This record gives sequence, structure tokens and C-alpha cells, in this order.
Amino acid sequence: MVVVRVAGRARLPWVPAWAVFEHYLVGLRRTWRAGVFSSFLLPVLTVVGFGMGVGAYVDQGVDGVRYLDWLVPGLIASTALQVAVGDSTWPVFSNFQWVKTYFAQSASPLRVGDIVLGHLAFVLFRVLTTIAAFLLVTGLFGALRSPWAVATLPVVALLGLAVAAPVFAYTAWVSTDNWLAMLFRFAVIPMTLFAGVFFPVESLPDALRWLAYATPLWHAVDLCRAATLGVVPQWSIAGHLLYLAAWAGVGWLLALRAFRRKLVV
Repeated sequence: MVVVRVAGRARLPWVPAWAVFEHYLVGLRRTWRAGVFSSFLLPVLTVVGFGMGVGAYVDQGVDGVRYLDWLVPGLIASTALQVAVGDSTWPVFSNFQWVKTYFAQSASPLRVGDIVLGHLAFVLFRVLTTIAAFLLVTGLFGALRSPWAVATLPVVALLGLAVAAPVFAYTAWVSTDNWLAMLFRFAVIPMTLFAGVFFPVESLPDALRWLAYATPLWHAVDLCRAATLGVVPQWSIAGHLLYLAAWAGVGWLLALRAFRRKLVV
């Protein structure tokens, strides 16, 4: 960290990772319209289609709760997951293989940790802004039953880090973008379908149920559902948070190692 002095007065410390974060913010100002449908409008349409369409046929709701209200927290978590993975795959791969942005950054005084941290911070920014807008719209639908719904924001931030950090490492490791499509096909889509977003995990066979419990998405879904419904989560809050933090910590170490392998000669 460097403290900049102007005319004898110390200004705010300059954090190198902040410069990386600003780089992606400048790019977002030009491209944000292209991501509105996939990261915001599509989940809202899913709320209308599944929550109000299919939900109209679920007379008893789920666990005594209207299906729309039960579905929304699952969509909050799954949307955060998809935004985090989407921003941690092709953009990262492009920075290595096509645009070579990371190599230009590493040629500057930036360290590998600054490059990874700044890009991860931007991914979390994308996750938080998407979910904040999502909460606003679903609140207008009357699908948020508790003021604790705002607690979903730190939950999805932790989920985003728990997912984005290991995906950064995975993307830095693969040699072609075909592996990125496989990640969505064999990890993201199954997680979205079977981690408690659309139906209770307890309805799955035992083997699949424990696989669902092992995913970071289920832990975020349980926390988000507890927050929006104002109920106690199935597992302990501390246990959920520690599990997600473990994913984030291990992912961070793997990402640093993978980036150093590519950028440090």
C-alpha cells in the first residue's frame, strides 16, 4: 500500500487492487446493457413463470409457504451463482488467451494478488448490484416476507467469492474454452436444478441429497430462504458461513497459484 502526498499533505492510501477494479468499472459503463437480460430480466421472468405460473398449481405451497415466496430466495442464490461463474469464466479466459489484459497488468507495478483481488472485487460488485435489483423487484411482487431479506446481500457476496475464486483458478488452468462450457453443463446446471432452488432437497434420494449438501449453492439457498421468510435455517448459520468461507479461502489460494503459474516467468 502506498500513501500519496500532494503539497505536503497525505491523501488516502492508494490500494493497487483498486486500480484493477476501476479498470473493469470503466468497461462496465460501456457494456452494462448487454448483461441486463441474462443477469436480471431472465430471473424476474423465471419468478413470474415458475412462481406465479407453476406456483398457481401448488395449492399447499411448500412447508406451508406460498410457492412464490419459497422460490424467490432460491432464485436469489442461484442468480448470484450464475453471475459469479459467468464473470469468472470467459472474461478471465479472455484476459489470458485473447485480450492478454492480465499480462499487461503484470508488466506494471501490480502484483499477482492485486490483479486477482481487483477482478474478484468487480465480480462481487456485479453479484451485489444484480441481487439488489432482484430484491427490489421481488419485493414489489410481495415475495419477501421478512425485513431480514436484506441479509441476503452479504450471503450472496460470500457465495460469489466462494464460487468465483475457485472458478478463477479453474479458468486459469484450462487450455481451451471448451472446458468452460463443460463447467456450466456438469456443475452449474446440476447445482441449480438439485440444490434446493426449485424443490426441497429432502425429496431427493439419499445419495443425491448429500451431493446437494456438498455444494456451496445449497448453503446459500438455505440462508437466503431463512432470511426472506424470517425462519430458522435447516443448518446452523455459523456452519453455513464457515463452509462458504472455506470454499472462498481455498479458492483464493488456488487462484493465486494458478495465476502465478501463468503470469510469473
